Amino acid sequence: MIIRSERKADIEAIFEITKEAFRNHPYSNQTEQFIVNALRAANALTISLVAEVADRVVGHVAFSPVTISGSSPDWYGLGPVSVLPQFQRQGIGQALIHEGLSLLKSMGARGCVLVGEPDYYNRFGFRSFTDLIFEGVLQKYVLALPFDEEMPRGSIRHHSGFSATS
Repeated sequence: MIIRSERKADIEAIFEITKEAFRNHPYSNQTEQFIVNALRAANALTISLVAEVADRVVGHVAFSPVTISGSSPDWYGLGPVSVLPQFQRQGIGQALIHEGLSLLKSMGARGCVLVGEPDYYNRFGFRSFTDLIFEGVLQKYVLALPFDEEMPRGSIRHHSGFSATS
């Protein structure tokens, strides 16, 4: 498996991978592929990595800037992360996330936030913070990984690309 930055030639594959990965997801509105395109169009994909297996793009992860009221800048959101269903549970998503977090740290980011399943994301060091809020989401699913001593507190606001529906 090779993890690398996305290329222009990968855009269609990323769209299809994201669409397939979230097709039957119980907590998805099936708009994740549109979100990635909107972030790209707004030049808000800070990190966009793909995973290749046998010269085929099979996974993707996006990181984009977020605002946390009451916290310093340089926080980023993880997601969506997508792997073709037939390649899931093989460590591809995990490898994409590890590489993306490493790149964020090397850029001087303060930390990363996401809305996701604690049982999965705790393995990367993400955890819930009582003073970190994402409106409309249960606290246990609002997770953060600080890269320094600063604990995140306040309301998270993702890039407007997260409201894309087509």
